[in-house]
Amino acid sequence: MSLVSMPFVGSGQDLGLHIAASVVMIGSIVALGYGFWKLHELPINKAHSKQHQQIGLITALTWIGFVWHWVWVLAVICAFVDAEKALIKVRDIWRQPPTIESSTQKASTAKPTQEENHHA
Repeated sequence: MSLVSMPFVGSGQDLGLHIAASVVMIGSIVALGYGFWKLHELPINKAHSKQHQQIGLITALTWIGFVWHWVWVLAVICAFVDAEKALIKVRDIWRQPPTIESSTQKASTAKPTQEENHHA
C-alpha cells in the first residue's frame, strides 16, 4: 500500500462509511431541531404548569419569537415572572416606612457637629 492511496476507496467499506456518516449527520440535525423546539416551547409549558393568566399572550409571543427572537425573551419573562406578586412587592417596598436600623446608619455616617468636634 502506498502513502498516496486513499483507504477504503474501491472497496465495499466506503459505501458503509458513507451510510454511517449520513445517519450520524441526519440524526444530529434532527436532535438539534428537537432541542431547539423544546427550548422554544419552554415559556408555553411553564405558563400551562402555573395556570398563568396571560397564557394567550405568552403563546403568541412564543410563536412570534420564531421570527423575531427578542420577542421570545419577552415570552420567557412573562412566563417566569408573576407580575401581580412582583407589583405587590414593589408597592410594599415603596410604602414601607424607614426602619430604625437605616436611621441609625444615617446618623452614624453623618458628619460630626461643631459641638462634637469641640469636645473631642
